[in-house]
Amino acid sequence: MPNVIKKLTPVLMVDAIEPCLPLWTDRLGWNKTVEVPEGDRLGFVILEKDGAEVMYQTWESIEKDVGTKPVKAVGTSVGLFVEVSNLEEIERRISGLPLVLPRRRTFYGMDEVGIKEAGGHTVVFAQRAG
Repeated sequence: MPNVIKKLTPVLMVDAIEPCLPLWTDRLGWNKTVEVPEGDRLGFVILEKDGAEVMYQTWESIEKDVGTKPVKAVGTSVGLFVEVSNLEEIERRISGLPLVLPRRRTFYGMDEVGIKEAGGHTVVFAQRAG
């Protein structure tokens, strides 16, 4: 029987989760489905919208989970590519945030716009060009 991938969910490691939440919950309408406190702050959270998920975990929480200080990647990064059905609506919702990728049409047929979320990760929203 072949192995079937059921889901791929990014886990973004950050120093603090709280500054990252307003983008997802207030501006974009995602829901917090799981939150795990770590002292007086959040250590882990799952955000969901329309079947898509993104998770955040603090470096401190990771260290407690695995029992050793996590090794932070050097010279690499992760960006999120989020395909949406209405890029104009997304642009309204992210209005006022600094863009790291101004709206453009790509060679692969997508209209895109990108921001940097509070944890330092790039989030590109894209819609197939019509």
